[in-house]
Amino acid sequence: MATARDDHPADRVTHRRMQDTDVSAVIALERAAYLFPWSEGIFRDCLRVGYVCRVMQTPDGLGGYGIMSMGAGEAHILNICIRADLRGHGYGRRLLAWLLDQARDAGQGWAFLEVRPSNRPAILLYESLGFEPVGIRRGYYQAVGGREDALVYRLDLDAWSEKRTPSPDGLRR
Repeated sequence: MATARDDHPADRVTHRRMQDTDVSAVIALERAAYLFPWSEGIFRDCLRVGYVCRVMQTPDGLGGYGIMSMGAGEAHILNICIRADLRGHGYGRRLLAWLLDQARDAGQGWAFLEVRPSNRPAILLYESLGFEPVGIRRGYYQAVGGREDALVYRLDLDAWSEKRTPSPDGLRR
C-alpha cells in the first residue's frame, strides 16, 4: 500500500532577504535569545548600509536571522540567531552555510566571527563547519557582572567549499 510522504518541517522553512518590516520580529527574537540584545537601530543600520541580512521563515513566523558584512576579501558573521524551539535541528547550520556560500560566491577568501566562550553549542557548530580559533578579544561582550571575552574564529572559504558536496536535495552540506 502506498502512503503519502510526511511533509518534513524543514521542507517548509525558507530564507529570504530581511526587510524593514521584519525588524520588529527580529528584535523580538533577539531579545528572547540574548541578555544584551542588539538595538533596533543596529538592525536598521545593517539594512541601510547593505549588509547581507537574511531571515528564516517558518510556517509559524520568523525562525531566525543572520547578518554578515563583506569587504577586503573577508566576510564577518555579525549575528546569527535561531528561535529557541528550532535550535538543535540543523537550521542554524543551514542558515550559516547559506551565508558562507554567499561570501564565497562574492569572492571573499575568509570568514570571521566572534563567539562567547560560554556559548558551547555555537562553538560546536562553528568548529563542525571548519572554523578555527585564531584569537581572543578581551572584554568584548557585555555580561552580567562585567564583560566577557570573545573567541575569534576564522574559516578559509575556499577550503570549506571544496569539502562540501551536493546532497540529494541539492543543498550543499
